[in-house]
Amino acid sequence: MISRDEAYALLKKHNSERSLINHALESEAVMRGLAAKLGKDEELWGITGLLHDLDYAKTKSEPERHGLDTADMLEAQLPAEALDAIRRHACEMNGAEAPETDFDYALRCGETVTGMVHAGALVRPTRIDGMKPKSLKKKMKDKAFAASVNRDCIRECDRIGLELGDFLQIAITSITAIAPEVGLAAE
Repeated sequence: MISRDEAYALLKKHNSERSLINHALESEAVMRGLAAKLGKDEELWGITGLLHDLDYAKTKSEPERHGLDTADMLEAQLPAEALDAIRRHACEMNGAEAPETDFDYALRCGETVTGMVHAGALVRPTRIDGMKPKSLKKKMKDKAFAASVNRDCIRECDRIGLELGDFLQIAITSITAIAPEVGLAAE
């Protein structure tokens, strides 16, 4: 399996936009948090979160390829379950099979929630510091807030046995740990 250092170098090679790198780092953090909570392989889940959008810069004008190209790029570097999760995280766009496993659902809801957490932190004077699941639940009801974030995908956390509040707390805690690196620390 690809190492974390190799994965990060590969991410930076294929994605030069800071927002994409931040999303990847936040996805990695959330996936590690979910793996710890669910008793799964934290390294595998984290690296999969880090690399899940590796093809994004190349496929944003071809969404039907998103996830598929990433899986092809990583064929010899990640196990089949990780490649399946990467393909399935964008199944509505790319025609891949629907999610089936905890890994699939964790990647889908874990990478999606980063948009809600990030946007929520940016409008707070203390950024992510002190953020609570209750405030994110309220923001999720406001369809104009972080409008591109798929709330239904976030709610798929129930498919991995997590209530929404618990899932949001894992995401907040995980991203708080890397807040300075992704621009979400209090100033």
